[in-house]
Amino acid sequence: MRWEQLFGDLEAQFDAFAEAGALAEVAERQRIEFGGVGLVARLVPAVGTPIRATTAAGTGISGILRQVGPDWLLIDESAGRDVVLPLASVSMLEGLAAAAGQPLGAIAGKLTLTSALRGLVRDRSPVAVVIPGGDGGAELTGTLDRVGADFCELALHPAWEVRRANAVRQVVVIPLGAVMFVRAQPLN
Repeated sequence: MRWEQLFGDLEAQFDAFAEAGALAEVAERQRIEFGGVGLVARLVPAVGTPIRATTAAGTGISGILRQVGPDWLLIDESAGRDVVLPLASVSMLEGLAAAAGQPLGAIAGKLTLTSALRGLVRDRSPVAVVIPGGDGGAELTGTLDRVGADFCELALHPAWEVRRANAVRQVVVIPLGAVMFVRAQPLN
């Protein structure tokens, strides 16, 4: 009887060690797999949920994450106020669930920041382009005229006006690397 109890106890200890080892191995494999998840893949499951992004200049942008591109986000702040946010200008994201990563679809993976900005060119919507400078960045209002490979041209005019030759003060060229974010401005 004593031997049976001893062997039973040893068997239980062995089973416990084996289970603990298996759990540790699973946890380690999960850590290794998650180590290969990029930021874009981490953001894809959050589409349709509220998030808050903070730019390198400290500006907070809160709203519903509507779309993720390979190098940008689209956040719906409120009705008619969408923000195109280059990932390069993001310093922190809040509100993401602990979901695993998920790759972009084939088409979404090809829609770069320049593609998103060209959509604003087609819409002819007034925008506010925020670039570094001042406290939280300098805001330039107008209409995006053209988008090149690494720059955009912005016709400066008051946000409440439609782009017309007599309203345009000047056209400026902005390197895309300097764009902190672009906010669509609803016409009042």
